[in-house]
Amino acid sequence: MSLFDHHEFAGHERVIHVSDAATGLRSIIAIHDRTLGPAVGGCRVFPYAGEADALTDVLRLSKGMTYKCALAGLPFGGGKSVIIADPADKTPELIRAFGRAVNELHGQYWTGEDINFGIADAEIMAGATPYVLGRTKGVVNTGDPSPFTAGGVFAAMKGALRHAFGSDDLTGRRVAIQGVGNVGLNLAKLVIDGGGEALVSDVRRESADRAAKLGAAIVVPDSIFTQECDVFAPCAMGGTINAATIPVLRCRIVCGAANNQLDVPECGQMLLDRGIAYAPDYVANSGGILNAFGDFTGHHDVDEVWRKVEAIADTIEAILDSSVRDKRPSSAIADEMAEAVLAQARAGGG
Repeated sequence: MSLFDHHEFAGHERVIHVSDAATGLRSIIAIHDRTLGPAVGGCRVFPYAGEADALTDVLRLSKGMTYKCALAGLPFGGGKSVIIADPADKTPELIRAFGRAVNELHGQYWTGEDINFGIADAEIMAGATPYVLGRTKGVVNTGDPSPFTAGGVFAAMKGALRHAFGSDDLTGRRVAIQGVGNVGLNLAKLVIDGGGEALVSDVRRESADRAAKLGAAIVVPDSIFTQECDVFAPCAMGGTINAATIPVLRCRIVCGAANNQLDVPECGQMLLDRGIAYAPDYVANSGGILNAFGDFTGHHDVDEVWRKVEAIADTIEAILDSSVRDKRPSSAIADEMAEAVLAQARAGGG
């Protein structure tokens, strides 16, 4: 099967395979759509079972970034990159080799933090290319995006709570968080500080223990889907909302930080049929890219960023209200909204 026949290929502009024998770098950079501006999207380091899995992931993620930027009102297109490696094998030389590959695109693609690629890695990479978002050094320092990403998910959660229960008060609400890395941990803190109860799971016990110190209750990873809760928050890898997990969910809302939460598009309809409100992931988790915009413009107004992050609540509530009114999956409605933004831009109205 050729790339153009791949089931996740969605008219991507460029898909680049990168290798560097000296460092062992094996990477894929996918640029989906630059209608609105240069492509942006973080770099994920993961020990994929094979290149086919890595390609599927990067194609899905880059398209999601296009839609995320469109609905966030940002002058960015969608891109993403993956490095096929065990994070333990990540070296400064490998990161710099990846940075040189990004630099050869001359600003068509900007990258930054993602799973197993953190702030320290971004700073190393910045020695090889200026096209890095989320830095802590330099003229503009937007820094760690995870508090803003978590803040956006928390805002989305409030919008979903207003839709489902008529109030965004977290008091007494139970939120089950799958994955408590940097974003999930920040989300757990927001839930607890807001008066809610956080149940957490993570394949890394040390991550779960960090959340427990904040007051969260730990459950074993396999049981997180069946916990009785008001909100289920996927904050780990994508595809966990699927034909096997949807029937056992015991929640009213799905709202989390993970990208590509729905295993296949049909899962949106499955959630709707079960009466579960789904906050489309690329809307809910857009806080990080809203903050990183300052790296691109050279101007960073934190107060303005937080105003935009908090506005995610209204967007999610409107999407969910439309979903119930029109009896259509919220995921499909969000996709159509993003496509409308792109169509307007292509017609010269953007």
